[in-house]
Amino acid sequence: MTNRLADTLSPYLRAHADNPVDWYPWGPDAFAEAQRRDVPLLISIGYSTCHWCHVMARESFADPETAALINRDFVAVKVDREEHPDVDGAYMAAASAFTQNLGWPLTVFTTPRGRTFYAGTYWPPQARPPMPAFRDVLAAVNEAWTVRRAQAEESADAVTDALARAAASTPSDLPDAGAIAAAALSIAAREDTQYGGFGGAPKFPVATTLGFLQSPLVRREAPDAAAAAARALAAMAGSELRDADGGFFRYATQRDWSVPHYERMLTDNAQLLAVALDAGDEQTVRGIASFLLDVLRREGGGFGAAQDSESWIEGERSEGGYYRRPVAERGGLEPPAVDGKVITGWNGLAVGALARAGAALDEPAWIDAAAAAAEHVLQVNTDERGALVRASLDGVASAAVATTADIALLAEGLLELALATRDSRWAVRGRELLDAALAGVDSDPLLTAHGIAAAPDQTDGDLPSGAAAVASAALTAWRLGAGERYLDAAADGVRAHATQAVGQPFAHGSLLRVAAGLADPPRQIVVVTERPSGPLAAAARASDADVVAVVTPAQARLFADAGFELFEGKGDAATPDGGLAYDCRSFVCRLPVEDPALLSTER
Repeated sequence: MTNRLADTLSPYLRAHADNPVDWYPWGPDAFAEAQRRDVPLLISIGYSTCHWCHVMARESFADPETAALINRDFVAVKVDREEHPDVDGAYMAAASAFTQNLGWPLTVFTTPRGRTFYAGTYWPPQARPPMPAFRDVLAAVNEAWTVRRAQAEESADAVTDALARAAASTPSDLPDAGAIAAAALSIAAREDTQYGGFGGAPKFPVATTLGFLQSPLVRREAPDAAAAAARALAAMAGSELRDADGGFFRYATQRDWSVPHYERMLTDNAQLLAVALDAGDEQTVRGIASFLLDVLRREGGGFGAAQDSESWIEGERSEGGYYRRPVAERGGLEPPAVDGKVITGWNGLAVGALARAGAALDEPAWIDAAAAAAEHVLQVNTDERGALVRASLDGVASAAVATTADIALLAEGLLELALATRDSRWAVRGRELLDAALAGVDSDPLLTAHGIAAAPDQTDGDLPSGAAAVASAALTAWRLGAGERYLDAAADGVRAHATQAVGQPFAHGSLLRVAAGLADPPRQIVVVTERPSGPLAAAARASDADVVAVVTPAQARLFADAGFELFEGKGDAATPDGGLAYDCRSFVCRLPVEDPALLSTER
């Protein structure tokens, strides 16, 4: 049979189009059918490069007998978590009431109104104690619905109400330098001193945490924690977690960074590019940039979401077999597929990282690639009203709404792109997007319609939370001189989650990096010159500063005219041949200098 997934945007859903399961995509039709039949929804959530999602698909969803049970007793819904992160977050939070082993595939059983009364992750086709067989789970859930329905509905309502209460947060004071340093040291206490990184197996790159430990305040107040971050990056870069072509895998299944889980995500690699750049690890920076441009970049300029762990080798599906071959032997093999979804916020991470790295290492091709990706997202990832959507595929926009994190991450990427290209128009567009994020972004409309609270996006896992992304973009906008209201917005974002962040720092790295930035006066360097590759510009880029802007006098005036006060007056004075460098602390600038030697590398 062919179900309703063949014409969807998601490669993950399309891969299930020929299943005997009568799948619905996420949408009102599935809810209406569940209510008409008065049966539960079986909501299966995964993504295109998820290995265990592939396994469960082969074992259960492709099996006619299992599919018959699903079709008889449930309305089955297949969801791409990368296309619908709000849906994934809401049901992942609900699933935590039933299992501690959270991950993907996520299998959720809900009432016809979408409220969860049971959930789990992967279940095998035959029982493997302590895991029951998937068919036994289906039978037990069906029995619970038909025999103990009132109890199931009561449980579902209790979970929904508890999650709605958990979404509320209580603002507190901004953490001071001492509290931030203590949070960094508590992370460093988890360091694996033998193999680097934090904790045991499985071991993740935790780029959000590394970024916090690299912040100037942590380097000054907790140097041991900053050193732990440097050791973690070095350990990962020298391990099997990093492929020979420079890209990093999702995580390592062993404590010593060996036996990777072989999928490669845009989120990890874009953030690790920024981490490596801040660490001064040029080799790792160049390797990741090559992976992004050569493997993940799609036609049109956007970056795909991920590269799969599996590929075909000698007629069989192999997990990691392609990557275990030396690079020289891969030419005759079909490479693992790339999920070509161009996700708005993830591309924002790539735009910002490539733009910064291109400017720092004098790689204009990287800056051009960042600009092309930004153009693609702004032109393609929009609905008929011109509002951003979550993703696109092959030039076709998804109907899924963009999240707060999507908009804020893209906004900050555009602000970084403005500095790299010296084009104020990118900064204006980034500020507009940030204003939209600050005004509030609607969650998935179907969740809202059924009274299901979106999970509070308050922790930084494999990428910044919505709260952290908005606060970070607002801090960057303020540092560029966009106005004090952006400083207030960044501070408000941190205050809203400061208690949780300081108490659980490993889960709030991105937010704590913003907190560290708020606790330190920013250093801003503006070089006004007609020689953007000259010695004065090079000295500025080698300095420890939060903002380095290299502009011509005309470009400085355009930034100032666009409302970025950092540039006010700096394009009006007579500029000597080599240019002038303005070294500022919180917008208070020293007398401009012409000699690169007078521009301190230290803060």
